[in-house]
Amino acid sequence: MSAKRILMLVGDYVEDYEAMVPYQMLLMVGHQVDTVCPGKKPGEVVRTAIHDFEGDQTYSEKRGHNFAITADFDAVEPRSYDALVLPGGRSPEYLRLNDRVLEIVRHFAHARKPIASVCHGQQILAAAGVLSGRTCMAYPAVKPEVIRAGALWCEVNATYSNACVDGNLVTAAAWPGHPEWIRKFLQVLGTKIEP
Repeated sequence: MSAKRILMLVGDYVEDYEAMVPYQMLLMVGHQVDTVCPGKKPGEVVRTAIHDFEGDQTYSEKRGHNFAITADFDAVEPRSYDALVLPGGRSPEYLRLNDRVLEIVRHFAHARKPIASVCHGQQILAAAGVLSGRTCMAYPAVKPEVIRAGALWCEVNATYSNACVDGNLVTAAAWPGHPEWIRKFLQVLGTKIEP
């Protein structure tokens, strides 16, 4: 396997598991992952939020960990990356207002590079205008945005544990889907894991 260079876009109150777990898993299999956030420099952190499913009508939210920024957002050159990861949480709702974030996402979409997006990360994809004609899933509360952006909705199962692949795009509804979402993303990346 050749190591890939992967960009992860995060912001304050990114969902804890949706940033931490893919970051660690991608490093574990030998890829390089650069985490960036508008307005933050390497060595700084974003605060995370832990979203949980506790029987309420929507997820609950608690303060999570600090997640380290490893690269300079302003210096990001999308052409030098092989893939993109968009975690969910609350950060996508304001990251999608950043024109440079949208330009970066459009680069990966138009170049057909692998994109893994989970939960509310698809809000950024919708805002970037790259979902038209694509099949994807997201956290169900994001379904109206995804459909209005022209995507075909892939049904989320009752345990939020499934994922959807449409060419270079790998999506999931929430962190319970990590095993399938990350496995499918690794397949799209061409990553082979030895038993």
